[in-house]
Parts: sequence; C-alpha cells; structure tokens
Amino acid sequence: MAELCRFAGMIIYMMFFDTKQRNKPHVHVYYGDYKAVIGIDGELLAGSLPPKQLKMITGWLAFNEEEAYKAWNLAVRGEHFEKIAPLKK
Repeated sequence: MAELCRFAGMIIYMMFFDTKQRNKPHVHVYYGDYKAVIGIDGELLAGSLPPKQLKMITGWLAFNEEEAYKAWNLAVRGEHFEKIAPLKK
C-alpha cells in the first residue's frame, strides 16, 4: 500500500496488485475511525465516510481523474506512482 495523497485529515492510498476483490479502479480512504473504498469515478464501493469528506474526496478524484487512473495503472502492475497534490483552498 502506498500513499497517493493526504489532505483535510484524510489519507488516500492505493494498494499494489489490488484487483482480486474489486476490478474497478479505486482508492482506499482513511479518515479517523472511518475507512472507505471509493472508485475513481466517485462510487462508494465499501465502508463509509462522513458526507462532507465523501463530497471532498469525490471532488478531488474528479479534478485529478487522469492522474488517479495513471497511478492505478501503475499500482496494479506493482509499480510505484507519483503522489497527487491535495485540494487547494
């Protein structure tokens, strides 16, 4: 597992070779006691986040969609990827 980004108390990870349980490109998000798996397209696949954080992460994914897919394609092959910048105020 490698960190993709960190902002607003959320840590976004991608796991290497992560296609066994879900084939859909996704990220793992940790926020306090919350854990969620969110598709790069914004779909909540597992877990939960407070509504405000879910809206923030889906907006961040939409804004960084191209970079997120690039990172996903590297991660599923076990290759390292560049971190993506957090949201700007």
